[in-house]
Amino acid sequence: MLGTDMSLADRQDTMTINASEWGGDGSVGDYVALLKPRVMSLVIFTAFVGMMLAPGTVHPVIAAVALLCIAVGAGASGALNMWYDADIDRVMSRTVKRPIPAGKVTPDEALAFGMTLSIGSVLTLGLLVNWFAGAFLAFTIFFYAVIYTMWLKRSTPQNIVIGGAAGAFPPMIGWAAVTGDVSLESVVLFLIIFMWTPPHFWALALFKKGDYETAGVPMLPVTDGEMVTRHHILAYAVLLAPIGVAPYLLGYASLVYGVISAGLGLAFVALSFDVWRKREGDAARLACIRLFKFSLYYLFLLFAVLFVESVIGRIL
Repeated sequence: MLGTDMSLADRQDTMTINASEWGGDGSVGDYVALLKPRVMSLVIFTAFVGMMLAPGTVHPVIAAVALLCIAVGAGASGALNMWYDADIDRVMSRTVKRPIPAGKVTPDEALAFGMTLSIGSVLTLGLLVNWFAGAFLAFTIFFYAVIYTMWLKRSTPQNIVIGGAAGAFPPMIGWAAVTGDVSLESVVLFLIIFMWTPPHFWALALFKKGDYETAGVPMLPVTDGEMVTRHHILAYAVLLAPIGVAPYLLGYASLVYGVISAGLGLAFVALSFDVWRKREGDAARLACIRLFKFSLYYLFLLFAVLFVESVIGRIL
């Protein structure tokens, strides 16, 4: 398996040998791409909703600083991920055009960029907002860059299940930026994203199974097969649906949110069942694509409704 039996020293030697292929003439746009802006936009949004739902208030400037630090920390994680995964990114169609395999940024430049942003975002959040939030951000960066990228991704088909926690932490960090701690409400926001991540990503992994086979990444469809993956997708969707309704059930979201979240949860389960049912050919491929795209709308709409309700609540 590519990467699994390769030591960190061997990987760094390989990157050094191939440095001439990675010219390092990156533009501003290439460095922005290292930050994984699509992922960053989701982090910013969910962290902001966490801040809005948290009890208490902070000065708007402090809130803006906190949000910026969380965004930069997420981007730093992305840069470190691309630095370490440069070898497999080169052989996967979905990632071959990223800045390092495309020869726009060298691995050393990506590492320096990611580390600088990591340290800067954590220190700024700690000094200007509170150290609990700063420490939480530091842990999240470490979890994504080291626990997920360097360990779980190449060693277990449960990589995206455990590693998905890194993407679920931002609303808790946003909450902590306001309150200096976490609570049950923020944990529920975490659980929504945590349970959403596996079916969202496995729908893509089914569609891109060949990429992961080529790269030697032990994604669930590669190690356990497509049918097992479909079982897992459906199971997670069934578990996610009631968790998505939990903010209403716990009393910090309205009946409107309860109805919308229940409807979205049922649609998620229905599309997951469609993936489970359609197992071959174009029908299976389209079912995976539909679930993957809907999953993005599902998470956005849940947090958007929570955001709107929090704004209305503050006005009234």
